[in-house]
Parts: sequence; C-alpha cells; structure tokens
Amino acid sequence: MNFIFKLFMGLQVALYRLTGGRVGGSMGGMHLLILTTTGRKSGKTHVNPVAYFERDGGYLIVASNAGRDSHPGWYFNLTAHPDITVQVKDKQLPVHAETVTGEKRAAYWKYIVQTSPNFANYEKNTKREIPLVFLSQFK
Repeated sequence: MNFIFKLFMGLQVALYRLTGGRVGGSMGGMHLLILTTTGRKSGKTHVNPVAYFERDGGYLIVASNAGRDSHPGWYFNLTAHPDITVQVKDKQLPVHAETVTGEKRAAYWKYIVQTSPNFANYEKNTKREIPLVFLSQFK
C-alpha cells in the first residue's frame, strides 16, 4: 500500500474516532464503520474504514476491494479471526463476522447494488464473487 494512501486512511480513522464518526463517517454517500481485525499471519491489529449497510439487526459489509481480482486483506483476517470489534459512529461493538452465501447473499447483493450502484461496477471488473460479510453483535 503506498504511503499517501496509508496516510489518508490513518487520518480518516483518527478523525472518525475523535469525532464519533461525525468526520470521516461517510464517503461517496455511504456510511462507514471502523473495522478492527487481527492479522491472520502477523497477529497484529489492523483498522480499516469500511462501508456498511444496516440489515437484519446487524451490519453488512462488502469485500469488494474496488473490483480488484483479489479479496481485501481485512477479509482474510476476518475469516481467520471472525470475532472482532467495530466502531459505528461513537459506539465500540464486539461482533461476529460470517460470510453470507446462497440465496441470502443474492438478496443482500440485490439490495446493495440498488442502494450503491458502485458495487455493480466493481462486480463487472472482477472474475471473483465479491464476498458479503454479516456482522452480528454479541448479546
């Protein structure tokens, strides 16, 4: 990842946390959460701002990687360590991540592309099926 991109992401995360999501909490008309994962190889903590959709009592995130032919690193971390923490606005929440498949994925995908058409373009740019991840809160 290039230096400028890392700097921008770090600044966005810092502003989001400092302001409870009032600054850095949206991009391109989409709401963002802060995803905190554990590296599957390194064991280090990683934070990423990720677009989310509130659905069925949880949060749906899209591992689009902007239509690249590989999944984003955070997706691999989630599959290795699915119990994570997210920050949604000013709330820190423990959640469990699960990749959505089958008919449920198809229904969620339809909703996502209707809500945010950019994701349909990402799908056209890659040969892979873009994973959808459902984040459910621990009770």
